Amino acid sequence: MRVFVTGASGWIGSAVVPELLAAGHEVLGLARSDASAEAVARAGATPHRGSLDDLESLRSGAAASDGVVHLGFKHDFSDMAGAGRTERAAVETMAGELEGSGRPFLFAAGVAMLAPGRIATEEDPTPMVGPDAMRGGGEALALSYAERGLRPVALRFAPSVHGTRDHGFIATLVDVARRQGRSAWVGDGANRWAAVHRTDAARLVRLALEREDAGPVVHAVAEEAIPTREIAEAIGKAVGVPSGPVTLPEVTDHFGWIGAFFGMDLAASSRLTQERLGWTPTGPGLLDDLAAGAYTSA
Repeated sequence: MRVFVTGASGWIGSAVVPELLAAGHEVLGLARSDASAEAVARAGATPHRGSLDDLESLRSGAAASDGVVHLGFKHDFSDMAGAGRTERAAVETMAGELEGSGRPFLFAAGVAMLAPGRIATEEDPTPMVGPDAMRGGGEALALSYAERGLRPVALRFAPSVHGTRDHGFIATLVDVARRQGRSAWVGDGANRWAAVHRTDAARLVRLALEREDAGPVVHAVAEEAIPTREIAEAIGKAVGVPSGPVTLPEVTDHFGWIGAFFGMDLAASSRLTQERLGWTPTGPGLLDDLAAGAYTSA
């Protein structure tokens, strides 16, 4: 297949691209800068210049491909509403171009808010619908295209897609621990996060692309429910600082923007995904990665 990948030079995309190439696929990778284009080319893919704001570049990339893997997102936490509008327009543009073709449209989503207080499954519908919802309501919008001759697949990633050189949520928590001189959890730290290693996530994306029986939702989750207290304690040991709780009134002062996320219960299962796709995660666990220096070694 010739696959158009947005976010091709990003954290997850830069693992997905070589996974697809190794399986014999051709990759057209969206690149918004010279540096991104060079990274895409070094990986063996073909750069496609454009951005998430350049809808014509998204339309032409989708039109030139046998399927789309949409991993790009504007992670601007100072303007999440604007990021949501960009995401919604991107989904409408690419899915609209593929409409009626039966081609696959895989897109990044998450497990947040699916089932607070219990372990979310692939059968849980997204509670976020409409243009004002998180990520612009992109999951519900994209899945609605199944009725228009498209094969949409929601790639619900765990909040931690971890590994060496990760610059996501866990890296941010590590930076907070260094800056504050203490690694903290919120309240009693009993709320849980799911996690998956980056290489396992990339393999799952490939399988979901290739398998027409993948279903409309897959969960990129290896570890279902790691208590955030254990995550914070592992970060403290890795950084060499003490660990302890913060109360709700202290969350923003200690963590900044990420405190709201670290206080959420984001547990999720991938049992159905593993059964349907024959996917078995084999990468190291999150706490193992932290202990091995994935977030603290130079």
